[in-house]
Amino acid sequence: MKLKSIVVYCASSFGHSDVYREQAAHAGRVMAERHIQLVYGGGKVGLMGTVANAALEAGGNVVGVIPHFLNSKEREHTGITTLITVDTMHDRKRIMNDYAEGVIALPGGFGTLEELFEMITWAQLGLHKKPVGLLNTNNFYQHLISFVDHMVAEGLLKPENRSMLLVADTIEELLDKMERYEPTAVPKWIKKDDI
Repeated sequence: MKLKSIVVYCASSFGHSDVYREQAAHAGRVMAERHIQLVYGGGKVGLMGTVANAALEAGGNVVGVIPHFLNSKEREHTGITTLITVDTMHDRKRIMNDYAEGVIALPGGFGTLEELFEMITWAQLGLHKKPVGLLNTNNFYQHLISFVDHMVAEGLLKPENRSMLLVADTIEELLDKMERYEPTAVPKWIKKDDI
C-alpha cells in the first residue's frame, strides 16, 4: 500500500549525538521525495523542527498540530504548509491520527513513547490497521525492542501483536516495511475461534 501521509513522533530536543539530527533530516527528505505528507507535533525546535524543515526544503507537505499551551515551549512552526492549533494534548493526538495513514517514532523521550504506545495499543485493540514503525537510529531503541521481546517471552504480549511493531535502522527500510504491512494480529480479548 502506498502511504500518502505519516505521523512522526520525535523529540523537541536534539540529543547528544549529531546522528539523531542528521537522520531526522534524512527522514524528512526521504518522505518528501516519496510524496509522503509529514504530520507532526507542530514545533520548530529539536528533532521536530529538523524533520519538518528537511521535508519542506525537499518540497514536501508538512502538517503540524500543536496545543496552545506548548507554543511557549516547542514554539510553533509558522513556516509549515498547515499549522493546526488545538486546546489539549488529546485533541493533538486525535487530529494527528486522523491525518495519517501510518506512524513512525524517531528518537525521543517520554512524550514520543507515550504517543507510540498509544498507537500500537489502538492497533492491538483493532481500532486501526495502520502500520506503526520504530526508526532505530544508532540503536537508540535497542533496549526498548529487547524489553518488548521480553514481554513476549514472559507471556504478557502475544507474538502476533509484537509483530505489529515494525522496526528498521533506516528510514528507507522502514517505509518499505510499512508499505508492505498487512495487519495479521488478532485484536486483544478476541479468540481466533470467534472470528
